[in-house]
Amino acid sequence: MENRFGLFVAIWLKFSFLFTPFFALTMFLSLTKGSSETERRKLSVRVSVAVAVLCIVVFFFGNVVFNLFGITLDSFRVGAGILLFLSAIQLVQSKPSPGDTAYTGDDDITVVPLAMPIVIGPAIIGTLLVLGAELPDPVSKGIGIIALMLATVTLGIILFLGASIERLVGRKNLTILSKMTGLILAALAAQMIMTGIRNFFS
Repeated sequence: MENRFGLFVAIWLKFSFLFTPFFALTMFLSLTKGSSETERRKLSVRVSVAVAVLCIVVFFFGNVVFNLFGITLDSFRVGAGILLFLSAIQLVQSKPSPGDTAYTGDDDITVVPLAMPIVIGPAIIGTLLVLGAELPDPVSKGIGIIALMLATVTLGIILFLGASIERLVGRKNLTILSKMTGLILAALAAQMIMTGIRNFFS
């Protein structure tokens, strides 16, 4: 029971960082600049649902992808880890920039660009595929999907309270938090790469 709870907490915390919530928040606020708080909150709910659906699809069809292309789990670990590391570097070095146009309520920016690729980029997709392959039994998969949904809800709450968080923390401090998230992602990426290489040689 303790191992299952530990697995749940580990997956929830891992994806809470992988979703880069503070970076997503700064992009969300930039793209919805000029929108009312009500419009922003409605959009945040739709983005959370879109992220959840994308996560479920990728999570459950990971093994199909591996079997179809003849890819081993460890080779995918290394590849996904490299992508995640590059994303972490970009997150640490770059500043979020506003989109070409702001959200007006008529545009549908729920799936693109907010859910994908701002929240779910290639690195997240790779990590989801690895996670789905690592959890072979139904109980573990159930724990994994519940933890993923909780991480999605966590992201949704941050976006839902985006305007209040911006007033409380300030845009500059949000950027700092985003860069700190990048450092944690870099460590997670290094662990994925080392695990893949170790298993390959062993």
